[in-house]
Amino acid sequence: MTDNRKNHRNITIVDVARASGVSYSTVSRVLNGFEFVKDSTRQKVLEAAERLGYVANLQARSLAGGRSNIIGLVVPALDNGYIVEITRGIDEEIARANYELMLYTTHRHRSKESLYVNTIANGLSDGMLLMIPLIQTEYLHALRERNFPYVMIDQTDNDNLSNIVDSTNWQGAYEATDYLIKQGHRKIAHILGLEVLNSARERLDGYKSALNAHQIPYNKAYVVEGDFTHPKGYAAMQQLLQLHDRPTAVFAANDLSAFGAMQAIRDAGLHIPDDISIIGFDDIPEAAMMSPKLTSVRQPLEQMGREAARLLLEVIDSAEDRPLRRITLATRLIERESVKKI
Repeated sequence: MTDNRKNHRNITIVDVARASGVSYSTVSRVLNGFEFVKDSTRQKVLEAAERLGYVANLQARSLAGGRSNIIGLVVPALDNGYIVEITRGIDEEIARANYELMLYTTHRHRSKESLYVNTIANGLSDGMLLMIPLIQTEYLHALRERNFPYVMIDQTDNDNLSNIVDSTNWQGAYEATDYLIKQGHRKIAHILGLEVLNSARERLDGYKSALNAHQIPYNKAYVVEGDFTHPKGYAAMQQLLQLHDRPTAVFAANDLSAFGAMQAIRDAGLHIPDDISIIGFDDIPEAAMMSPKLTSVRQPLEQMGREAARLLLEVIDSAEDRPLRRITLATRLIERESVKKI
């Protein structure tokens, strides 16, 4: 038996209008998510679109000068709570504005980060959110040259020519180190983040400043290379445990590094916080599930995602050039069970 339905690739919005018995403009409003349509009409249009196999030609809409109502988001991976919490805030905020999210994961390959940025800017999206650490300066320059809207999250660019949402990295690191000092610790180590990133450098500076404020000498042997990952946190802690004058406390640049350090401490037959105290940074949901529960500097991750999405939508909707904005949200220390007073 011959199927007389049109191939779904040939179905247009006009076909949906005919099948549902409403006007072209009404179908357009329904398919673009506008709220001011009767529920019965909306249901009729959606049922007709599904029956006909209608697929929106977003590329054609974009090329015709309209908006795709899509935001591109580039992230390294979806393997930790830090990224998931920020993405949740982004997704909820753009959904309120009737936008969709196009997600790209680079798996921390620098070439992919640059490729995806270029793809999104030349493709379907109206703007872009960047949560990637290794984006090359020339690609940011190219985005600015074509006036393509974008916002960077928890990072800065070398030229200071980008819209940015971040947090008080220096202050959070200072407060974490100051807290350890006030608990009686003097031998305090720091597991670095990825040093090319501004956030990692600010956290290192905050750590150093707290030591200086309490007249505690800076010990280079206590500052160990890391890259914000669990394996590097583990390796860094192993290095610290081999020191003759072992630290009594560790401030890790993020929670993933802290988790790796905690595992290394346990594998060495030591206990947290009885033998070594530890503090993380980010306060991702997993921090409260560790044993012992991890004391951490809380970044308002979901709020950072929301603010970044709002800022990007404002840039997209702006008819004129807007002054660049940097929105910096406050951090705060969350005390749990991983620090001992000595």
